[in-house]
Order: sequence, then structure tokens, then C-alpha cells
Amino acid sequence: MPEDHDWEAYKVPPTRTPVSERTTSVPNPVDYFQSAVNYVLDTPVTFIRDWIERWQNRNKFYYYHQKFRRVPDLSQCLEGDYLCYYEAEAQWRRDRMVDQEIVEIVRERMAACKQREGPNQFQNCAKEMELLAQVTKAYQDRYGDLGFHGNARTCLMKQKHRMMEERKAQENPCPPGSGSGRP
Repeated sequence: MPEDHDWEAYKVPPTRTPVSERTTSVPNPVDYFQSAVNYVLDTPVTFIRDWIERWQNRNKFYYYHQKFRRVPDLSQCLEGDYLCYYEAEAQWRRDRMVDQEIVEIVRERMAACKQREGPNQFQNCAKEMELLAQVTKAYQDRYGDLGFHGNARTCLMKQKHRMMEERKAQENPCPPGSGSGRP
């Protein structure tokens, strides 16, 4: 394309915004107001924000979940120590929620394996089935028959009774075919 084009042949389209032509030598007060707001309000706020961000980036703290310290079990609380009772109850509730989530995660893995394997689920998902059986049995042993209003004290009593029954069963082995071993 030649260097000197014919401006009459290829006219430049008019611009949409008109060019502001200054007709006065008095400065525009809006420009002064904008710069004053910028220096008085925006610059200090931006400086403080940048300083805080630099300080926070230096001290990175990753917060994933709340970690509670382990408190003594209900069996370790002294008699009449109501604060210890309350802490043990809260710890038991947290442990119960964690155990519920563990059972739910294992159940979801089992369902995903069944979905993935289809008709071969009994052969290929045996490990997941065994894990689910172990986890649900452990959960049922600890929290089963407590109901919705179960608490740390009833759970501890259930555990105590189960241990006493296991000890009796070891001391008095029942002869084969006699049933439960009780007279």
C-alpha cells in the first residue's frame, strides 16, 4: 500500500465522542476535587491495606478445621466436678459425630464401588464390604441402643455392662449346644 494515500478516497469516519475544546483558561474545579479525594481518602486507605496484606502474607495461617484438645473421659472425672462432666460430654458428642462421618464415608465408598463394578460387585468390592461391616459393628457396639438422647454416661454404662458380660463369658465357658450359658 502506498505511503501517501488519498484522504479524499478513504475518509476517516467521524469519532463518536466529540473532542473537548477548551474555550476558557480557568482550570476545571472537578479535576482539583478528584485529586484531593484521591490524596486524602484513597491513598492512605490503599497504603494501609497493602501494609496489612504484606503482614498477613508473612504470617500465613492455614485454617482447615477446628482442633480440640482431648479432655479426660467421664470415667476419669472426679466426683462432683461438673465442668469435667460437661467437657467429657462435649468430647463424647464430637467423637460420636466423627464416628458417624466415618461410617458415612465408608458407606459412600461402598456405594461407589457397587456402582462402578456393576454385576461383579461381590467379587471386586469384598474389601469395601468387609470394611463397612467392621466399621458399622464398631459403631453399633459403642453407640447402638442409646437412642437420640444418648449421652456419655449411658454410653459408659453400656460399655461397662458389655465388658462385664465378656468377662463372665470368659470365666464360665458354656458347653457346646447349651444355648446362652445362663441357667
